Amino acid sequence: MVVPKAKKLTSGNWFIQLRLGGESIPVTERTEKACIAAARLIKAEYLAGRRDAEWGAGSMTVGEAADRYIRSRENILSPATIRGYYTIRNNRFRDVMDRPVNSISDWQGICNAEAALCSEKTLKNAWGFVASALRHAGCAVPRLTLPQVVRHESLWLEPDQIPVFTKAIEDDPCEIQMLLALHGLRISEICAVTGWDKLDMENGLIHVRGAAVPDKNHRLVQKKTNKNDASRRTVPMMIPRLKVLLDKAKQAGAPIAGASPSTVLRHVNKACAKHGLPEVGNHGLRHSFASLCYHLGLSERETMDLGGWSDAGTMRRIYIHLARKDKAKAENRIKEFYNNADEFANE
Repeated sequence: MVVPKAKKLTSGNWFIQLRLGGESIPVTERTEKACIAAARLIKAEYLAGRRDAEWGAGSMTVGEAADRYIRSRENILSPATIRGYYTIRNNRFRDVMDRPVNSISDWQGICNAEAALCSEKTLKNAWGFVASALRHAGCAVPRLTLPQVVRHESLWLEPDQIPVFTKAIEDDPCEIQMLLALHGLRISEICAVTGWDKLDMENGLIHVRGAAVPDKNHRLVQKKTNKNDASRRTVPMMIPRLKVLLDKAKQAGAPIAGASPSTVLRHVNKACAKHGLPEVGNHGLRHSFASLCYHLGLSERETMDLGGWSDAGTMRRIYIHLARKDKAKAENRIKEFYNNADEFANE
């Protein structure tokens, strides 16, 4: 379907001005592809008679705006992202989803009320989605004050806890997935290791290619792309037990990693709880990998390459945790300095 050519704005966004039935409808998106897709959807709805003359003025309901925004992106964004959109659509801002957009003047008050029902992060994501849907519909989006998102400390295994964990999960049905997570793989990357072409058994290598994410129906969908360019990598099999298990699976013709992410999560936390370890979950094993890299003295570049991080700042801020023993050593060095300060002063 032909639409006007998209123009790039000074902000970096892309813009198309539609003219339908005498109505001027602005379409603004972050990428040229998304802008064209959104404009085509609006024009298709108009031609099919599903779009009234005042649609751009806000006569649609908030729910209709949300639905149209989701439809404009279903073939562009990750299935997991679309699933997140549907979750927000069905669970957040329920009191206003059936109200016309142009009947709402106090979005700040609505967000304040919603803040009592969910976490700060959930509210931020929910309003971000609704605001994007309104903007996509050509409606004015107010500036709001949202609660500050408090970053919660993630759980991970200390270096001396990792051997306890690996011993605890021996012969567990999800052992292969858990050992892959301790190699720094994301759970979506682990779920994509479904064929032996991803594994070089002769040289002991894991080719991290693609990801598997849940769609709106909670079914895993295989993606050819990874989270970012750095995520596409090759990781050596560093835990001997993993290679042993994979060799046995290949000889037996068994699946490499068949359990769902939720099943792996339960098995991780069950093993942790049974042996007095923090219940770190799937992603906590990835955190544990990064912390171990720091503990063993790997450089940032080496850790980023193995774990598939594209940004050193993100890796430092979120993933690298100082092991307690390493922290204690640093603190002791400072204490030692001050304990000897008088001695130095008297020299």
